[in-house]
Amino acid sequence: MRATSIGHAGILIETEAGSIVCDPWFVPAFFGSWFVFPRNDRLSDDLRERIENADYLYITHLHADHHDEPFLREHFRRDIPILLPGYPTREQQRTLAKLGFTNFIRTEDKVEMELAPGLTIAIHTEVSITDGPGGDSAMVVSDGETRIVNQNDCRTTDLAALGAHGPVDLHWIQYSGAIWYPMVYEYPDDMMRTLVDNKVESQFTRAMRYVDTLNPRYVVPSAGPPAFLDDDLWHLNVINGDELSIFPDQRSFMKRLADGGHHGILAIPGTEIEITPDDVTVTHPMPDDDVERIFSEKEQYLRQYQADWKPWLDDLKASWNPPSTDLIATLKAWWEPLLRMAPTLRGAVGANCLIRTGDLEILIDFPNGEVRPFDGEEYEFRFTIPRALVETVAAQKAVDWSNSLLLSARFSAWRAGDFNEYLYNFFKSLSVERMRRTEAEAIRKLNPPTETEPEIELGDYVVQRRCPHRNADLAVFGEIESTDDGDVLVCTLHGWKFDCDTGRCLTSTDHPLRIRRR
Repeated sequence: MRATSIGHAGILIETEAGSIVCDPWFVPAFFGSWFVFPRNDRLSDDLRERIENADYLYITHLHADHHDEPFLREHFRRDIPILLPGYPTREQQRTLAKLGFTNFIRTEDKVEMELAPGLTIAIHTEVSITDGPGGDSAMVVSDGETRIVNQNDCRTTDLAALGAHGPVDLHWIQYSGAIWYPMVYEYPDDMMRTLVDNKVESQFTRAMRYVDTLNPRYVVPSAGPPAFLDDDLWHLNVINGDELSIFPDQRSFMKRLADGGHHGILAIPGTEIEITPDDVTVTHPMPDDDVERIFSEKEQYLRQYQADWKPWLDDLKASWNPPSTDLIATLKAWWEPLLRMAPTLRGAVGANCLIRTGDLEILIDFPNGEVRPFDGEEYEFRFTIPRALVETVAAQKAVDWSNSLLLSARFSAWRAGDFNEYLYNFFKSLSVERMRRTEAEAIRKLNPPTETEPEIELGDYVVQRRCPHRNADLAVFGEIESTDDGDVLVCTLHGWKFDCDTGRCLTSTDHPLRIRRR
């Protein structure tokens, strides 16, 4: 089996029985904020032909650094068989069908499927609203002799199921940042330094926990980081290592893998990894010294990349001037019916949110389910976003502002208290279908069933099996840390922390943990 990196989370998997192209991303995403790193605009003609003529297409989820709509529209035959994750809604299929695709193979969560003699897949789905209401997924591919786990940035909570298909030869996994937090928040530099360092450590710890559990023969760091080529966002590139950014590159995680006794493979776009039961062969598309210079001379590399794409970026930014509209009336008509659908979510947000966009100030009154002009009311959340960007996503009636707007990091934010996942879940769920699921999840989390799984033991403590944040298995992701203020339980899936004496969540409000000493 041969796995070729095509950039970011993109992989071309080729076997004697057929080939699968996964998450081909080439057109910069999120209002031109994210570019593929290292760059993949210089792939060989042979590789591009193999990508475009693959036997199957697999898109893990609908985020634009995986679901590259312009590339999908222009570079694949309309009847290519598309491997669909078994999501509870048909949103992904409808989205792809709008691009003209006609041939869909719907899979069942975690169930192996033989595509052809000698080519078996199993797609694992995550469907928490935090993953995006459209879901996220990972795929296991086997040719009968070797096995690849393409986990990309899917934060699966069931590692036992992911590893149940058999020994893993090659594990592709995200380790770097893929969020706007904390960089967009209005924090002093010393606090930002602490938050960034904690976030990076959480990312690495989570990835290492996956690797340690699956114990693959080889690991390929993938699905990030992006490159930020706009001067307004240049500071998000980690070049020297001391930047206030959660986007470290492959070098840092390769070291963590080695320190943990694992074999990492550095892949750039065009790197081919041939894997057999007995051997692995890695072939880069350029001499090893040139690969090394991408990272050792990273600023020079990025500046050339920036210069090459500047005309494209300038043209894109010039297009961010849609006709001015009555934006408040547009959002009011769109959002108030959705707010009425979600009383539990509104109560969980529990405060007003102010959106400042140009000279316009819009208040989302979550307690009362209203959208109106700001008139000096108190608020606990604030976003400051360029008017042209808000106008653009409003004109598109984008149902997931996390994907369409917030991941661009082209905004600033402030909050009075702790992180509130329900606020962000609202912005991810701007359609009737999505809001219905978001409200149901809020009810499930805030009014959980009385029947629970058996408790587990962690160190000196007995604790509930599932993390109250996203139901991660604490038997896998839970760790007890001793601090000057007492013991803390850390869920390493996302780095959430809980006081071991009280069960109080130290990361957010309203997420208590059931825990006691043995």
